[in-house]
Amino acid sequence: MTQTKFFEGVFPAITTPFNADGSVDHAFLREHAQWMMRAGCKGIVPLGSLGEGNTLEHAEKLAVLDTLVAALGSAPVIPGIASLSTHGAVKLAQDAQAAGCQGLMVLPPYVYSSDWREMKAHVSAVIAATDLPVILYNNPLAYRTDFLAPQIVELASEHPNLRGVKESSADVRRVTALKATLPEQVKLLVGVDDALVEGMLAGATGWIAGLVNAFPAESVELFELTRAGKLEDAARLYHWFLPLLRMDTVVKFVQLIKFVQQEVGHGSALVRPPRLELSTEEMAAAREVLQTALDTRPASAV
Repeated sequence: MTQTKFFEGVFPAITTPFNADGSVDHAFLREHAQWMMRAGCKGIVPLGSLGEGNTLEHAEKLAVLDTLVAALGSAPVIPGIASLSTHGAVKLAQDAQAAGCQGLMVLPPYVYSSDWREMKAHVSAVIAATDLPVILYNNPLAYRTDFLAPQIVELASEHPNLRGVKESSADVRRVTALKATLPEQVKLLVGVDDALVEGMLAGATGWIAGLVNAFPAESVELFELTRAGKLEDAARLYHWFLPLLRMDTVVKFVQLIKFVQQEVGHGSALVRPPRLELSTEEMAAAREVLQTALDTRPASAV
């Protein structure tokens, strides 16, 4: 993938599969990543929020990266880089480069959230830790740090390897503002599943997706229809997909997406504490949404 196209397309925020004893299921991880790539995804984003990265030890994270780099060949592995400390995030970024990752997604620090001076110092240290192309992850709802458009422009002017922004504020006006102010080489990626079409129409060129873990073909089709301007077909598929995509925007999004994976035969619902698997009532509600989707899937428009 050329640098100009590096952050364009669908990039699964891949879930981390676990064995019954709580260890990472590397065999399924490999198979799952390859399955989504065969559907037309452009790379894999592990170790993020959906990947339960904050429950994985450093050695486990590196083992996940080793598995994915070996599984994907030349396709990019772009891990989420987050830590309680700046030192920890810098080390993970450098270790990810050594493992063969082709890009990084940099998050604000876990737990601590403060002013722009401190947050800029943190992400600048991580961005500068390698020469890999970087996506800055802006998710103020989850991390309580909000990177505003002028601040991201400032970072981009100082770090030439800042090449993308994953915008998860759920405010499509942010995409419009960033598109108007960022240099052309900094790509915009939608980070909230149920704002995909709106985000692309506002100027985004990539999607770091969640429900793609269970529906990769449908996710790629929706992206490509929207990119091609086939908006009637995209709207029809989006309308069908939205009840599932909304599972990506609630507190138990990890449990819900893993449950859907299990129900369609592509994964396990196992999660790591403090997360617990869905209650009987929650599973029944999710299963009803899924069954309606499976019963009403529109014919492919591609």
